[in-house]
Amino acid sequence: MSSQTPARATRRGRTRMTSAERREQLIVVARSLFAERGFDGTSVEEVAARAQVSKPVVYEHFGGKEGLYAVVVDREVTTLDNAIMAAIAVPATSYREVIERGTLALLDYIDASPDGFRIISRDSPVGSASGSFASILNDIVTRVEDLLAPPLIRRGYDATIAGVYSQALVGLVASAGLAWLDTRKPDKRRVAAELVNLAWNGLASIEHKPTLITDRGAVPGKRRHTNKLRPARTASKGATAAARKRAAKSSHASSEDDSGPVDRADGQD
Repeated sequence: MSSQTPARATRRGRTRMTSAERREQLIVVARSLFAERGFDGTSVEEVAARAQVSKPVVYEHFGGKEGLYAVVVDREVTTLDNAIMAAIAVPATSYREVIERGTLALLDYIDASPDGFRIISRDSPVGSASGSFASILNDIVTRVEDLLAPPLIRRGYDATIAGVYSQALVGLVASAGLAWLDTRKPDKRRVAAELVNLAWNGLASIEHKPTLITDRGAVPGKRRHTNKLRPARTASKGATAAARKRAAKSSHASSEDDSGPVDRADGQD
């Protein structure tokens, strides 16, 4: 009988693994615990117990809880970063398509890796080499700013606002993603469509020199404008149709005089 121990032999009810296999098992186990309890609520003892190994095995592979956590975070950050960057780097026929792809990439990751997203969006990583969820968002903001700046400049807008709009767009999607993580309602593609609708139509209607209503002051002799809702007036079908026609003409004239930064004139609708 051979004295060598088979690689897959069992001892005391535990399957023997190679060093690489054991390391991967510990990462998977820790990922689940960190997502459930957070960094502070997870202990090396719990990781070892769930993996059915001794504490020294965890220390041998990662040096401690901080090292294990950093590896888990780095893996998730890299996965999400690669997915989003790949999505927005693909040649597109419109700026709207770029926004759609980036939005869906984030929602796809949340859908496929809810535990991973909980980890990277909840805590600041300890000793992480790749950064955090915030660092991913900053990278995306930079990419989006590069995309928005050219059409803004072509349309006569202040180029410095590209950074502001980029932060707003990325923040909009990220915040909605965090909220959607637990509810998963509406469905993913509906959420993406609604977010893109809000972002895109907001960009298409921005003013060249916006001001705050509260900064405009009251005009002497005139009533101050308010946005209070007023009772709807009853109108005949003919009057309603005429009003719609006038609104359409006004909208067309306005679009010629003050086009949005990314519109059909740029071939980007």
